[in-house]
Amino acid sequence: MSFDTIKMALGALLSNKIRTLLSMLGIIIGVCTVIVVFAIGQGAQKDVADQYKNLSVNSIMIMGNMQRGAGSSSKISADDVEVILEKCQYIGEATAVAQSNGTISYVQESSTVSITGSDNSFFGISNLEAQYGRILTDEDNLQSSSVVVLGSTVAETLFGEASDAALGETVTIDSKKLEVVGILTENGSSGSTMNYDESIFVPYNYAKKKLFSEKSNVMLMALANDVDYVDAAIEEVTAVLRTEHGLKSSAADDFKIMDAGSMVGAAQSSASTLTMLLTLVATVVLLVSGIGIMNVMFVTVAERTKEIGIAKAIGGTQSEILGQFLSESVILSMIGGLLGVGTGQAAISMIENMNLISVTPTVMGVAIGFGFSVFVGVFFGFYPALKASKLDPVDALRSE
Repeated sequence: MSFDTIKMALGALLSNKIRTLLSMLGIIIGVCTVIVVFAIGQGAQKDVADQYKNLSVNSIMIMGNMQRGAGSSSKISADDVEVILEKCQYIGEATAVAQSNGTISYVQESSTVSITGSDNSFFGISNLEAQYGRILTDEDNLQSSSVVVLGSTVAETLFGEASDAALGETVTIDSKKLEVVGILTENGSSGSTMNYDESIFVPYNYAKKKLFSEKSNVMLMALANDVDYVDAAIEEVTAVLRTEHGLKSSAADDFKIMDAGSMVGAAQSSASTLTMLLTLVATVVLLVSGIGIMNVMFVTVAERTKEIGIAKAIGGTQSEILGQFLSESVILSMIGGLLGVGTGQAAISMIENMNLISVTPTVMGVAIGFGFSVFVGVFFGFYPALKASKLDPVDALRSE
C-alpha cells in the first residue's frame, strides 16, 4: 500500500465526513465493548482469586446439613475432630470452628460482627496471619482466655485504623470484656461462610462456654495430606462421620462436605462463561459494523463508477483500483478501532470510579479488539473493492 494510495483513500473518506463517521461508529462501539468485556472478565477472575486466596486447594469444610427436615439437626461438633484425625488416614489437620453474630464495642464505637471461635490450627488451615500482635494459641484455647483477634475492617471501625495501638486494649463483646492481642492482615472474603476482615476471633472453648448458646453453628475444617487425595479424604470423612453419628444406611447425611478445589473451579467456570457470553455479544456488534462497512463501500463504488472508469482509461491497473478501495475500508476500520480503544479505556476508568463492577484492564482485550476491527475492514471491504477493480472502463464511463 503506497503513500499515494493512502493519501487518495483519506481524501475519499474526508469528502463525506458524516458517512465516514457513521460507518466508524459500529467499529468504535464494537472495539469498546470487546475491551470492556475482557476487563470485566479479568476482574471476575481476580475476584475469584481474591475470594479464595485463603483456602488451600486441599482444604475441606464439613458443615451441618440444615435441610434434613423438620425436627432433625446436625450432630457436627468439636468431638468429631479427634475421630477424624484418628480414623482418617488421608487427613493431616482438622479443627472445629464455632460461628455466631454479635456486637463488639470500644468506647463510643460499636459494630455488628461475625464471631468465630477457633484454635491455633484454624489460622494455619485458613492461611491467616497477624499483621499486628499475634494469633490465638493452643494455651488460649485450653485456658479459655478472654482474648480476641480482630479482622482488619473491625479494627479500623473501632480504632480508626488497623495498627499496633489497638493491642492490649479492652473491647466489649456482648457485655464480655476481652483483650485485643492481634489484628489480621487484610484478606477479603474466604469464599465460604465468612469475611475474615469483618470477623473477630476468640478461643473456641471461651466462645462455647461464655459467648455462644448451645445452638451456635459449628463447622469443621480439615486438610487432606495431598491435593491428589482430596476425593479419597472426602469419602473417608463421610464414612467416619456417618458411623460416628449412628446413621443408618438408608438415612441421609446430617452434614455436607465441600472442598476448596470444587468451589474455586465452579467460580472460575462461572466467570469464564460470563466472559465468553459477553465476548460473543461484542463479536456480534463488530460483525454488524463490518456489514455496515461493506454496504458503505458498495454505495461508494456505485457513486464513483465514472472515477473508476477514468482511472482505468488513463492506465490504472486492477490491482491499483483494488488497493485504493481496500485501503479506504482498512483505514476506516483502523481509525474506528483506535477511537474504540480510547473509548474503551475511558469506559473502564468510569466504571472503576463509579465502583459499578470489578474491572481489570488487559492488553489482550485491546489487542483483540483492535486486531478484529482491522480484520473486519479487510474482510468486509475486499469484495466491494474487488468489484470496483473489475469494472469495465467503457461501461463505467457510460454510466449516469
